[in-house]
Amino acid sequence: MSDKSLGRLQKVELREVWVSESTEFTPWLAQPENLKLLGETIGMDLEFEAQEKNVGPFRADILCKDTATDSWVLIENQLERTDHGHLGQLLTYAAGLDAVTIVWVAERFTEEHRAALDWLNERTDDKITFFGLEVELWRIGESLIAPKFNIVSKPNDWAKTISETAKQLQAGVVSETKQLQQELWAEFRKYLETSHSFLKATKPLPQHWMNLAIGRSGFKLLATLNTAKSRIGAAMVMYDSRAKIFFHALQQQQPQIESELGWPLEWQELPGKKESRLALYLPNVDPSDRKKWPEICAWLQQRLEKMHKVLATRVKALDSQISDSANESE
Repeated sequence: MSDKSLGRLQKVELREVWVSESTEFTPWLAQPENLKLLGETIGMDLEFEAQEKNVGPFRADILCKDTATDSWVLIENQLERTDHGHLGQLLTYAAGLDAVTIVWVAERFTEEHRAALDWLNERTDDKITFFGLEVELWRIGESLIAPKFNIVSKPNDWAKTISETAKQLQAGVVSETKQLQQELWAEFRKYLETSHSFLKATKPLPQHWMNLAIGRSGFKLLATLNTAKSRIGAAMVMYDSRAKIFFHALQQQQPQIESELGWPLEWQELPGKKESRLALYLPNVDPSDRKKWPEICAWLQQRLEKMHKVLATRVKALDSQISDSANESE
């Protein structure tokens, strides 16, 4: 075996890079590439909304959107160990919003504050979730300094959702079909994680669809299961106030999009509805046959990953495309 010299990781103190929390660390964290790193750590696709955003009498450091669900994500950060004051602010934020994910970033979490977040995650419903992240800086020799986020507390989405669904099933609120859908989505999310897919799936719910992020709020990928029609589907949905405009802008690129995908899509404008979608379906699927679930998951993964690769860049460029078209028509 050849002798290869290896470098040694060296930890860098946070204050060597960021002297000020408000004027250096927060603006650094709000940059797209750094929010992406944080989002990858907690399994979300984050879109920056505002910095120092008012939430009641307080100002949250960073406000984001989870693009897969369009729900709010509040980020509160510290360049030191956690304290009671910041914990109180987090609780105030949670009380002021109906649905939110709160991410507390600090140099070090005390055991009592980590336990507090775990306790909150166990006792709140699935509309309010808390993450605790410790931030570190490392380098090898004279290399560039690299940031790293470590999760010290996170919501147990799977356990919480399954527990609530089991209670609803016993009470007759959730049907066996809905339970089957949830179990299939749980299997699909596990399949994506095992295969190290770049797709970010939301937590499995007892419904006929699962959301996946495509990198912009107002848009999302969908995995669908229609038990009545015995089919599964892969789709991209547009659902903000300009959905119809975006749909027609993409439709102008239909030949190129379908050529890159390798298959035709159903272009569903859905007149009279807020949303529009591009979809592909696989018929004759029996979701009750659990032996077929790996094949279902593989089909969904392949189609949704390809749709993400072909459509994500186009989705982000739609504003400029529409603007250019409007200028040409003047």
